[in-house]
Amino acid sequence: MIDKIVSSIEEAVAGIEDGSTIMVSGFGEAGAPSLLMEAVIDQGAKDLTIISNNAGEAYHGLAKLIAERRVTKVICSFPTAAKKAVVKDLYAVGEIELEIVPQGTLSERIRAGGAGIGGFYTPTSFGTKLAEGKETRQFDGKDFVLEHPLHADFAMIKAKQADRWGNLTYDKSARNFAPSMAMNGKTTVVQVDEIVELGDLDPEAIITPGIFVDRVVQLDVPNYIS
Repeated sequence: MIDKIVSSIEEAVAGIEDGSTIMVSGFGEAGAPSLLMEAVIDQGAKDLTIISNNAGEAYHGLAKLIAERRVTKVICSFPTAAKKAVVKDLYAVGEIELEIVPQGTLSERIRAGGAGIGGFYTPTSFGTKLAEGKETRQFDGKDFVLEHPLHADFAMIKAKQADRWGNLTYDKSARNFAPSMAMNGKTTVVQVDEIVELGDLDPEAIITPGIFVDRVVQLDVPNYIS
């Protein structure tokens, strides 16, 4: 019987090794698996590479993991935040490596990794510092930059509902990067608001099919976290 539901948050984050690469969903706090990120602190893994749209908010979730010096590199589009930006402070004193990627390019690099695409050309960043050292080509008289796919050992995402097969639905814009990241991670772990019975999800509403999901844990999220 297929059952991807795990009984504890400790089981959900088990097996993360030092030096692992983790993709983390979220657009700001919307759709961010904040409790999974804090569980990684207790789990103990360090020297992590994080791939995420932004580098966390305030002092919880991903931002807390970074502040605890468990992360050595962040690949993201927005290292700063409306609240305190932990990455900015650590980068200023040379304690963390930062790779800035335009948001659309980041999304496509994640998708390309999950889809098995070897690389793609985009006009975004041509002629800027972000394109330095990268291969460029012209197509129909327009300049493009070669970008390579991103890959992750773990993808940690947040969903609204899941069944025991791992089929997922999302809450509007909280979906953001989660479907592409779920396809990418060698192990995909989902923090979900509600687990429903098999067959209760409308097939037309399922965004991520269970084939891309390895572990599901239902968690009650504090009010200060989306």
